[in-house]
Amino acid sequence: MNKKLPIICPSCSSGLKVKSLHCDSCETTITGQFNLPVLLRLEKTELDFVLDFIRCSGSLKIMASKLNLSYPTVRNMLDDLIYKIDKLEQDV
Repeated sequence: MNKKLPIICPSCSSGLKVKSLHCDSCETTITGQFNLPVLLRLEKTELDFVLDFIRCSGSLKIMASKLNLSYPTVRNMLDDLIYKIDKLEQDV
C-alpha cells in the first residue's frame, strides 16, 4: 500500500514542511527545515492533471478529448493550475 505524503497539517490545516531526510542504504539522516517542492504541494487531482498534460505532450486538444471536456474548459483548468502554482511559489 502506498502512503500519501501529507501536505496539510491535520490539526490546524497549515502547510507542512519536511524536517528530516533519511537514506536507508547508508543510514545517513539530514535534519533541517525544508519546503516541499511545488508539485508535491498540489492536490492529487491537480498533480494527475499535470502528469496527463505531460503525457499528452502539452496538447490541450488531446487533454480535452481524453477528459471528455471542451477545449475552453481544459484551458481554464490549466489557467487555474498555473495561478495556484504561481501562488505556491510566492508563499515559500
